[in-house]
Amino acid sequence: MKRFLAIPIVLFAVLGTAWPVAGADNVMLDEIVIKGEMEAPNQESLTIREVRESPAKDIGEALKQVEGVDIVRKGAIANDVVLRGFQRDNINVLVDGARIHGACPSRMDPPAFHFDFAEVEQVRIIKGPYDIENPGSLGGVVDIQSKRPSKGFGGDLNLTYGSYDAVNGSAAISYGTDRFDGLLGYAYKRSDVPESGDGKLITDVYPATSPNRYRLDTIDSKAYEINTGWAKFGINPTENSRSEISYSYQDAEHVLYPYLKMDADYDKTHLLNWTYQIDKVSPLVRELKMQAYWDRVSHLMDDRLRQSSVGKARGFSMQTDAETRVYGAKLQGSLTAGPGVLKCGVDYYNRNWDTENLRAMFTAAKPFTPVNMIPDVFVDNVGMFTEYGLPLTEQVSLKAGIRGDLTWVEAEKNNTLTVADDSADFEEVSANLQVTYKPVKELELYLGLGRGARTPDPEELFIDVPAMAPAVTWRGNPDLKPTINHEADLGMKYATDRYYINASLFYSYLTDYVNFYQASSTLKSYQNIDASIWGAELGGQVALPYDLFLKGSLSFTEGENKDSDRPLSEIPPLKGMVAIRYDNGTFFAEAAENMAGEQDRVDSALSEQSTPGWASTDLKVGYEYKALTVYGGVYNLFDKQYYSHLSYQRDPFGSGVKVPENGRNFYVTVVYKF
Repeated sequence: MKRFLAIPIVLFAVLGTAWPVAGADNVMLDEIVIKGEMEAPNQESLTIREVRESPAKDIGEALKQVEGVDIVRKGAIANDVVLRGFQRDNINVLVDGARIHGACPSRMDPPAFHFDFAEVEQVRIIKGPYDIENPGSLGGVVDIQSKRPSKGFGGDLNLTYGSYDAVNGSAAISYGTDRFDGLLGYAYKRSDVPESGDGKLITDVYPATSPNRYRLDTIDSKAYEINTGWAKFGINPTENSRSEISYSYQDAEHVLYPYLKMDADYDKTHLLNWTYQIDKVSPLVRELKMQAYWDRVSHLMDDRLRQSSVGKARGFSMQTDAETRVYGAKLQGSLTAGPGVLKCGVDYYNRNWDTENLRAMFTAAKPFTPVNMIPDVFVDNVGMFTEYGLPLTEQVSLKAGIRGDLTWVEAEKNNTLTVADDSADFEEVSANLQVTYKPVKELELYLGLGRGARTPDPEELFIDVPAMAPAVTWRGNPDLKPTINHEADLGMKYATDRYYINASLFYSYLTDYVNFYQASSTLKSYQNIDASIWGAELGGQVALPYDLFLKGSLSFTEGENKDSDRPLSEIPPLKGMVAIRYDNGTFFAEAAENMAGEQDRVDSALSEQSTPGWASTDLKVGYEYKALTVYGGVYNLFDKQYYSHLSYQRDPFGSGVKVPENGRNFYVTVVYKF
């Protein structure tokens, strides 16, 4: 394994000796220029073209090709994003700046799952606590940016077919003038259960004696079926102003999660977003922007497909009915202030989360007694921020920002932890300082110092899943404090017309980090600890002769529980990728090798398991003719049996088994634009 992981390092050493060449402009060269000129060293982006080239089923899976980004795989879809070892509420996932949360306490439906990538134009990633426009960006932010209607009449049709009878189709039409525009879209996707490299279904991972195993008549049922529709309308009242409103609805049915003890009957998501922006208001006021949004997620999960449901009068032995709603508003502006630009704003959001759990095994005397698992919790947050960007010299620029938040959390229902009106209040301050130095045009050096904060979420504070010993009780901790991240980042970016290299180092010291832990043999809960997470990333691309491109990435993260002097749980291992691509702007062919090292730094107190290293090979091709583009490929060419380290979840609701990655799988995508 070590010799495979050395390959990206050797190739990046070769980048410095590769020579520039003349050739026709194409998309790959444009991307080198854009990444070099538009993105800071602590930022990454993923375009819809890069998503379409892959067999990714959702945004989370597509993002794993970005260095520093990993995913938690729970099944064939609904992959949860992990950024530099930070996951769950330690990172923000936004849709056009709007907050959206999943309803499932076990993260069946992470935020990125609720938005189809047919709606996406680009995904922008900021690594570290350097986003002060939104509360809670402790470890970074993933901002999903949707497509905007263009002038005239146009649209696109997309159809993907792949292994496991996977179908992913979408259609969108738009029409725009100088004064108004509109867009309508629809997407459908479904798949049977994938197979892993050993030829078994990924649902066939349980021992024959496990009550969590799938029944014989459900083990090969469809893995998911999802319908999504969306609309966006905009009007330009003047040359320098725009108002836009968008709505999307997603209906996901019968989604299997072998990673967990239950599966989803449905997830229903509504997302409504409105923005109004005025540019060049006056010589002093550069920009004013207002936003208001609302979203709701309804989620129902149970074990009716598992052996544990057999013989139960209700058709299941456990069920969770969950709903979460968010509404919010923002007002921000940019002002000319001396030689720099001052940005300031105020925002508010309200989140409600209500979850009821039923279990046949709650008590022998009172089976299916309703439990307020998350007791109708309301979160209110008010925040203000200001940020100033200043060019100190032609080579040096400075950006500094500060944010303050007030947060109120209140539970409206009773459980064994709470009574009605139980509450917690928090005050948080975030700040950062970023310095960029460009000694020459092609080279940019970056230093960032940041303080990020996020409050405990309703699950960590108030969740209650009581169980009769020896079963394990899952219980929140109402006395938790906000997590504070003190982080330092060093970055370097070198970009020319033909070369792009981005390298970064980061170190985070976390006070009052919210850690899931084993409180006793029959209780698991949350505690504040001191911890550290540090790591490095390297990514690059170079244009070679004959329309060839060499690209690769390498990322490493390590976490430490300072209180107990042992590794943090669920930290991804060293991983790398190296690819060679032929691309003349019309046709491309690419071969890539993906690699991950062994992860043996595990939290033994939670019975976390180590994971062996692995390597897999992917091939893909594409051809563009006028308005028609065809992509095709095969992933995991040699049908390797392997696991991502983040492919299982601990008790009490985790099933305790690892979900393997997909075996050899093919796909073909046809895109037609008009």
